[in-house]
Parts: sequence; C-alpha cells; structure tokens
Amino acid sequence: MEFIGTPVGDSLVLAVKGRMDVTSSPKFEKECQTWLDQGQTRMVADLSGLEYISSAGLRSILVVGKRLKASGGGLSLCGLKGMVQEVVTVSGFATIFPIHDTVDKALGKS
Repeated sequence: MEFIGTPVGDSLVLAVKGRMDVTSSPKFEKECQTWLDQGQTRMVADLSGLEYISSAGLRSILVVGKRLKASGGGLSLCGLKGMVQEVVTVSGFATIFPIHDTVDKALGKS
C-alpha cells in the first residue's frame, strides 16, 4: 500500500493505493497518526486507487476516524469504486463517515 499526503487548506488529502489488509492497514494508521501528531485534524481519504480492503482495513479507517473526531476534526472518504465501494456500503461505514464521489466534493469545492 502506498500513501501520498497533500495538505489542502485546513484538510489533508491522503491518497491510498494498493491493498488495505491485515499486513498493510497498520501502516495506514501510523501514517494518519503522524499527520495527527502534527496537528492535522481533518482528513480526506482518497480511496480511488485502493484495489482491496479487508475487515482489518475497515478497522483501521474506524480507528483513524475516531482519533480525528476526538481531536475536533473528522474523516471523509471519497473515490470508492468496485469491491471497495461494496465493502464500505455493506459494512455500514457509509452511515459513519461522509462519503463523496471526488476529492473536490469532499473538500466542499463543488
């Protein structure tokens, strides 16, 4: 799994590529915690490059979302497609996190 973090205004857009599973999901948590430790409390996870997500990946997203919320911010998800979109929908995460089609929509730019 690869990450590219880009600050945009008061948010961080974290583009996630590859597979988020039991092996790689701790990297996601660590990457997000690094940004949180630097004072970033609003994040948009761009999952358009994510090919696969397991229950461990969902757990990591939940952990990060709770940490951000506790810090007065939040986590939005965008770019869901295919299997990732299906898993997020079936798991009920669409009722927990704001879901947007694009990064711009997640940032409120369109």
